[in-house]
Amino acid sequence: MKSLVRWSATAGLVGTTLVGTFLAGTLQVLALTQEQILQKLRPIPVFTIANSQGAPLVASPPNGQKGNPVAGVFITQQDAQAFLDNLKNKNPDLVKNVRVVPVSLAEIYQLNVANKDKKEKLDFAFVPSRQQVDTAQTLLKQSGDKNTFSGTPLFVARGGPEKGYLTIQQGNETVIPMFFKKEDLQNLMDRFKQQDPKVASTLEVQVLNLEGVIEVMRTKNDPQLNQIVLIPPRESLEFIRSQMGNQQKPANQVKPAATPNKK
Repeated sequence: MKSLVRWSATAGLVGTTLVGTFLAGTLQVLALTQEQILQKLRPIPVFTIANSQGAPLVASPPNGQKGNPVAGVFITQQDAQAFLDNLKNKNPDLVKNVRVVPVSLAEIYQLNVANKDKKEKLDFAFVPSRQQVDTAQTLLKQSGDKNTFSGTPLFVARGGPEKGYLTIQQGNETVIPMFFKKEDLQNLMDRFKQQDPKVASTLEVQVLNLEGVIEVMRTKNDPQLNQIVLIPPRESLEFIRSQMGNQQKPANQVKPAATPNKK
């Protein structure tokens, strides 16, 4: 299973010692190199539905319509399994030999980059947690933003006089944790409140989207970008750890192409 050691190690980050500092200001306009982006995405497990050869289950455009086949990339294993269970009830023959497979977010990113300029390609669509999307929409509404949230939510804490990003210590580095799950960020904020109640009273949660953050990493020039660390849902990491104990097979990989399944 690909990147299991890296994925498992990510869980330790949320237990690190908090530091009561904020990085002032917003992420401004050096873009990260391709390898730096991959290093940030590699520890993040996402989930697709694939056969034993690693080819993902895809949805093709209806007959006569243009478009590329699309494979869903689920942020949580639970959502991927629920989707698969629903398909089994509706069309058991279609999904007879497929299962939920964890892959690295870096691998999905690499395939998207490699396929970018191809006329016939396999597209990947992120499927975020509905609960987290609803939470993101609520946060936008509370902030006075009337726009509808779109994309995959990431949650980050801000505070202090200049509303800078809350940082934590990871080894010798100071990093900005961005969480796929608001509840995991809240646990970190609660710990910080115990450490420094006065400063913690200024904390607020900001919601970003994964797609936008990756694009900023790729195109913008800002040293702070290298301090971003993405934190996957704790349940995803627990699932990966359980797989580490049950599986010693070669790494799962999503293949760059697959035969589309008709809707």
